[in-house]
Amino acid sequence: MHRYVVRFEKEGYIRYTSHLDMLRLFKRAFKRAGITLSYSQGFNPHPKMGFAQPLSLGYTSRCELLEFETVKEEKPENMMRALQSMMPEGIQILACSPLMGDIKSLAAATCEAVYNVVFPVEADPERDQKLVDEYLAQPEILAEKRQKKTKKMVTVDIRPKIREIKLLKSSRLTLQMRLDSGSASNLSPEQVITSYMAFAGLNIPRYDVEVERVSMGFDKAVKF
Repeated sequence: MHRYVVRFEKEGYIRYTSHLDMLRLFKRAFKRAGITLSYSQGFNPHPKMGFAQPLSLGYTSRCELLEFETVKEEKPENMMRALQSMMPEGIQILACSPLMGDIKSLAAATCEAVYNVVFPVEADPERDQKLVDEYLAQPEILAEKRQKKTKKMVTVDIRPKIREIKLLKSSRLTLQMRLDSGSASNLSPEQVITSYMAFAGLNIPRYDVEVERVSMGFDKAVKF
């Protein structure tokens, strides 16, 4: 099999395109670009491609990763150019390379993600750093989460899944959040954003808060 990874940015209005629609977009782009993907076996075969981690609707990203398998060996630089020519405004292909490493998938190897969260308030470094320190110093940080099976809302402690929160230099309050991400342990930035806004007394609409994913980390040796 021939495994590859495409890294791309997602900016502008395309951020309102859902995860499933992004998969459909790339599936069609591969077909139009003349890149033949490998397919699974069985009654409902599907192309062997997938994102390292889904990106929430409305988020932008500098580091989206799409892994895929092709029927025959392809030149990464040719695929990169061909795919970019098929992309809508807001998606920029940054790199394409073979996927190396003894892993089942990027999704299985992902363990963390880093997000920059920008709040529409003027930054005050001394005040904001004090609030971040006090927020993280809590023995528990409680947030609401919807259970997948029952769909009921439950209260959970998200503090163990917050790896780091840093205050970034900016004219607006900007926090960089490094959180658990992946199949083993996963924390939605939305839970952190909501709980931090309540803690800090930020009475602002959620839709005015900007979120960008800037990197992802893996718990196994991955090279691409």
